[in-house]
Amino acid sequence: MTSIDQTPLNTADGKRTYDLDRSHVFHSWSAQGSLNPFVVAGGSGCTVWDYDGNEYLDFSSQLVNTNIGHQHPAVVEAITRQAETLATVAPSHANLARGEAAERILSHAPAGFSKVFFTNGGADAIENAIRMARLTTGRDKVLTTYRSYHGNTGAAIVATGDWRRMPNEYARGHVHFFGPFLYRSEFWAETPEQESERALRHLERVIQSEGADGIAAILLETVPGTAGILVPPPGYLAGVRALADKYGIKLILDEVMAGFGRTGRWLALDDFDVVPDLITFAKGVNSGYVPAGGVIISDEIAAAFNDRVFPGGLTYSGHPLAMAAIVGALDAMESEGIVDNARMIGEQHLGPGLKKLQEKHPMIGEVRGVGVFWALDLVTDRNTREPVPASVIGGLKADLQRRGLLAFTAENRIHVVPPCIVTPDEVEQALALYDEAFTAAESA
Repeated sequence: MTSIDQTPLNTADGKRTYDLDRSHVFHSWSAQGSLNPFVVAGGSGCTVWDYDGNEYLDFSSQLVNTNIGHQHPAVVEAITRQAETLATVAPSHANLARGEAAERILSHAPAGFSKVFFTNGGADAIENAIRMARLTTGRDKVLTTYRSYHGNTGAAIVATGDWRRMPNEYARGHVHFFGPFLYRSEFWAETPEQESERALRHLERVIQSEGADGIAAILLETVPGTAGILVPPPGYLAGVRALADKYGIKLILDEVMAGFGRTGRWLALDDFDVVPDLITFAKGVNSGYVPAGGVIISDEIAAAFNDRVFPGGLTYSGHPLAMAAIVGALDAMESEGIVDNARMIGEQHLGPGLKKLQEKHPMIGEVRGVGVFWALDLVTDRNTREPVPASVIGGLKADLQRRGLLAFTAENRIHVVPPCIVTPDEVEQALALYDEAFTAAESA
């Protein structure tokens, strides 16, 4: 791959970084004794490198958040300029960076949204969206899908549907249901239209069975990400909106992973006929350069707190460095056509290229996605669709890294999620590496 100018590297710093990490850093979602973390020395664009100068295409976008790539000069400059002006400020004060960040975000929201509540990340955005829904409805229950991830704080992790919820079920009032996923349908559906219709019927029965007058919110990832990049079938999200309206329930769309360019739209909801009551965001809004997230609040819900105290807040809500990073990132994404690039890459390069890999490799049961948000569902048999074991995924991930690509994996899937700035040439390089890794795995 193309070499990038790097700051002079000292291999001893790589060993020191590793040793310090293993001695003192407690890692998330991990058994600590068996960890062998990859040491990153630096990055630029879609590439990172280690202290030996080896370069890797980052097709994980770290945790699917570096939408604008590594070390984008406009974002770095915005943070630096803000640090020189005012590095921190209490959330109760007004700050120009915060106001401009809210203005930029709202310019990409649907009509009827004019307020943003800022948080430190996606999980606490979910916490506060749930709080707003409960306070404005006077109800308690929150409905979410089993195939979902909403964060690792009190309510967010219990709203999550996957295994990470189970050791953490301390929050109250959470009910789960099955969302649409035609490839592994829970509804014996054969078409996207059947899957949508039957999933909506299932949801309505859950609402009725739980008691609609006790349900505050339906919380959905617009496009579920970690759960498998599950693009909703036609009519599903509009149908959920109709059910929410029918039963007086608030609809929260979680755009933490899917928002701000990832699907080739400013918000993933732009591809669907739906306007929620609350929208959560984080990750791509400033690519994680400084932690930030928030809730985009409908005018109706915001007005409920005009004369009533909102009982929530964070010391670093709207932190000026994070807000400057948002302004810098969104301005650069606008001026450089980065969201349009993500859409073009998905339609013309990544989607077609991954489907060609599927034709060549029987292990790839399904390719699904949009923009720079794709999943390869790996199977032992295309007829039974039995997922490959974890050892196969672990081997593929390690082999891809040896070949110079950082992969994002989950369960039996490889998620192909490069930054939104990725070029056709970089996609071509990555596809060749995936091809090599699958060929090696299938011949083992």
